[in-house]
Amino acid sequence: MMNRRNFLQMAGLGALAGSLVRPVLANDSTPAAPGAAGIPPSAARGRYGYVPAHTLNGWTLPYRMTDGVKEFHLVAEEFEHEFAPGSVARCWGYNGTTPGPTIEVVEGDRVRIYVTNHLKEHTSVHWHGILLPSGMDGVGGVSQSHIQPGETYAYEFTLKQHGTHMYHPHADEVTQMAFGMMGMFIIHPKDGETVAIDRDYCVMLHNWALHPGTYRPDPSIMVDFDLWTFNSKVFPAIDPIVARSGERVRIRIANLSMWNHPIHLHGVQFQVTGSDGGRWPQQQWRAEATELVSVGQTRDIEFTAVPGDWAFHCHMAHHTMNAMGHGVPNPTGVDQSGVEAKIRQMLPGYMPMGRYGMAEHQEHTAMGHMPGPENTLPMLTGKGPYGNIEMGGMFTLVKTRDDLAPGEYGDPGWYRNPAGTQAWRIGSEVNVAAPIRRNGRS
Repeated sequence: MMNRRNFLQMAGLGALAGSLVRPVLANDSTPAAPGAAGIPPSAARGRYGYVPAHTLNGWTLPYRMTDGVKEFHLVAEEFEHEFAPGSVARCWGYNGTTPGPTIEVVEGDRVRIYVTNHLKEHTSVHWHGILLPSGMDGVGGVSQSHIQPGETYAYEFTLKQHGTHMYHPHADEVTQMAFGMMGMFIIHPKDGETVAIDRDYCVMLHNWALHPGTYRPDPSIMVDFDLWTFNSKVFPAIDPIVARSGERVRIRIANLSMWNHPIHLHGVQFQVTGSDGGRWPQQQWRAEATELVSVGQTRDIEFTAVPGDWAFHCHMAHHTMNAMGHGVPNPTGVDQSGVEAKIRQMLPGYMPMGRYGMAEHQEHTAMGHMPGPENTLPMLTGKGPYGNIEMGGMFTLVKTRDDLAPGEYGDPGWYRNPAGTQAWRIGSEVNVAAPIRRNGRS
């Protein structure tokens, strides 16, 4: 079935109107986009000079060559976006998605990027961290006139650097970015990588104020957000990061949310190797297990994949929840049984919860005992091979397998731990030695 996204991927063009857009059609070259799926890393490097980036839950924007210039076309527009099954919203973005499609190029390329505005208000596009002439910087009212509804503008410049970059509006930012207008701009080094990459992933961090029962994000919220996303998806709808054992994996992380994020990866010590300043000299690489990605920053982390299912998430605990409640009374340690019947007289179906913690929340919502507001996800969700995962928001898994085919990006399923490598149940506490406490009592 042909839809808008499929058309754009095939044609590399949006709905075109006006004389400013006609140059895109003047050269009958075939639209192209680099892709890593199904291609072994060595073959990809031979074909493109690099391993193409893979955007979780996303896509790469095709381009066409016109007289030696790579031409791209972005369309700013409104559409319906799904954060996860059960939660959709009217969002803004580019070419029918948020984040917009990843733009992927090589240092030294000359690019021409057409931007068509299908919004009801003006916009612009700023190429975040990219070195270019002042008049191409995309700051509405400073470096250019605003792109009015129905207009198309062209940006053209030669890429003088490499690294992980972003694009976003520089017009009514508080609204347009809150509604999802952003994307990643990847520039590969023209001379190749000094240490070869086998898999290259892109992750955009963002936050959303989608209040319970509503269908449009609220741009007035500055702190108390409801959804925290990787590429505008929340767990469990975020694709896994997959790799073959021994492969070198890079994850490019960009933050256009309104909060800083300590990004943590289980199972390995990764190296922080780059930013929007490019891949750093190797002597500047540093080993970490958690890396803070601040607002407006990008960071590249690299590691050698080891077998297993490894959590990858923001370490702000409330950023790994969905549809958070704010200002809710704390019931921990409170016996609510005496008031339950009285409250049910006013709220039929009320069920007390939280006396011993919030883990029971997922059980109750999964069984349908406590239906929430429409279009609202439960705070904790996800089912693994051993029980509830009790996560949401900025959480996914790095899934590494010995037998994963080169160039395979599909979910390989759950990892089977080899014998003797998994925690096991002893039984009750009386079956083990008495623990020693600080006061000397056992």
